[in-house]
This record gives sequence, C-alpha cells and structure tokens, in this order.
Amino acid sequence: MKEKAKSLIGEFKEFISRGNVMDMAVGVIIGTAFTAIVNSLVKDVVMPAIGYLIGGIDFTEFKIVLSQAVGEVPETAIYYGTFIQNIINFLLIALVVFLMVKAINLFHRKKEEPITEEAPEEPEISAELAMLTEIRDLLKEQKNQRE
Repeated sequence: MKEKAKSLIGEFKEFISRGNVMDMAVGVIIGTAFTAIVNSLVKDVVMPAIGYLIGGIDFTEFKIVLSQAVGEVPETAIYYGTFIQNIINFLLIALVVFLMVKAINLFHRKKEEPITEEAPEEPEISAELAMLTEIRDLLKEQKNQRE
C-alpha cells in the first residue's frame, strides 16, 4: 500500500514539474488578470458610451413578469434584458480582445521586420539544379540548330 502511495506521489511530482503545467498555470493567472482589465474596459468605458448613443436604455430592466410579488414572496420573472445585455457584453469583449490581439500582432510584426535598404539576396542554386539548367539549355540549342 505504501509503495502504491509513493508511486502516486512520484507521478504527481513528475506531472506538476512538467513545463506545460507551469506554463498553463501562468496562462490562467494572466488570463484572469486580463479578463478583469477587459471587463472593466467594456463595463466602464465602452458601455457608457453606447448607453449614451442609444439614449440611456438599460437592457437589464427588460423582463416578463410571470407572477407579481405577494407579501414576502418575490415576483417571478423572465429577465430577457439581462440576457440581451450579456450578449452585448460578450460581443464587445470579443471585439476588444480581437482589436488588442490585432494591435499586439502588428507590433510584433514591426519589431521582427529588419529595416534594410539592401535588395534581398538571390538563393543559391544547388549543383543539381545548375546541371539540369545547363542540360535544358543545351537541348534547346540543339533543337534550334536542327530547325
């Protein structure tokens, strides 16, 4: 029983110490922080601007009341406005993430491209290709001489 436990602990240590697990953990942590930033951008910057443009409509107030509140029993309602708001939030978050990734990729491309004025060098031709090119040219020449 002890050997099985030691084997399990050994396998777990091996699993945890792999680079992939550590990379994934770092990705999850950074992703969580990034989510907070994007959510704040959408909620605090983009949504107020959209709300202003569409006349201050708050979709979360839209609902279909199935039964009114009676005494201490709260109303029963279908909050379709919240669903609409969540769809809008999702689309805006997706758009913001897309634009951020596009900007980061553009930055990386500019960083990777060397600034040179020189013309690109022509690739070296292998010996086999040079020989085949010679043979082709000789055959063309012989054909032209016969005609």
